[in-house]
Amino acid sequence: MILEALKGDETCAEWLEALADASIPQLPVAIPGPLDLPDVLLDLSVPHEDIAQLLMLRREFDTSDELRELLGRAVSGLLWHTDEPGAGTGLPVFPATTGQLGRCFAVFVLVAALPYTRALHRERGIPDDVSRRTLADLGRNLAVHRRRFGTTGLLVPWWPTRHFRGELYQLGRLQFERVRLGRRTGEGFAAAGAPLGPGAAALGVHIPDFRGPMSPEACDDSLAKARAFFPRHFPEEPAGFAVCHSWLLDRQLRTYLPADSNIVRFQDRFAIAYADEEPEDDTPVAFVFGGAETPRHLLPRRTRVQRAVLDHLDAGGHWYTGHGWFALE
Repeated sequence: MILEALKGDETCAEWLEALADASIPQLPVAIPGPLDLPDVLLDLSVPHEDIAQLLMLRREFDTSDELRELLGRAVSGLLWHTDEPGAGTGLPVFPATTGQLGRCFAVFVLVAALPYTRALHRERGIPDDVSRRTLADLGRNLAVHRRRFGTTGLLVPWWPTRHFRGELYQLGRLQFERVRLGRRTGEGFAAAGAPLGPGAAALGVHIPDFRGPMSPEACDDSLAKARAFFPRHFPEEPAGFAVCHSWLLDRQLRTYLPADSNIVRFQDRFAIAYADEEPEDDTPVAFVFGGAETPRHLLPRRTRVQRAVLDHLDAGGHWYTGHGWFALE
């Protein structure tokens, strides 16, 4: 049974324990029926080739009280304290022993949470087009999993929880997330002289895949949208700064790319406060090439970014996550 597999995994066992918190209000939860589910999935930009697999897995919820109860608790925990960015119980990666259902369980949690998310968006006056494009990131993440592994699933199920909790919004080319800086991050920014510290409100900037070049014009357009969007819909959370945590802020990229490249011009927007001490070599490989499983000597070197990532690693270098900020005003 899936519960036994989850209890045998340390991270999932902690998640189950969090879901058992008696103070979490238990919400009425249902997955759309087999006639309605395909349309719901299509509205979330779920790839067509994944829909049949998800319909087949949906049947398991009809025959298992255990799965339905777990689904209800997962949705209730996910939507707990939606007024507080970073709260809720999240969604962990299920162990491989849970098979196809484990890879897709988070999809059903998010689909079941969808009516509550849409209600939350309506309460905040979020425009329908922003809501639709934001929640379509579920389909994008399924597409990333299929590109990388050739199967239906979510590689990082905790990522789209931000969208369905009303914390992250797609505004043009970029995504913006309502965040409160944690202790370590806040102290890192403060130590570098940034006007930010632990607990500071900010907008986290994210660069989603499958959206074309992040040209300066596209980024300017997104930032203009964000400057108008958040004061209008979240006036109680004034955020005067944008922050970004990404390998795209590794200053070493400037050695390989021209000053007028999109990546370097994106970096130029930020004051880089610090970089992680531990390398993240697989991260740029996965983002640039769609996965980190292929031997590097077989990867293409057609673009400047592809050559930069591989040439640096071949020379014995490492890539690091950079942490940067800039004032929104």
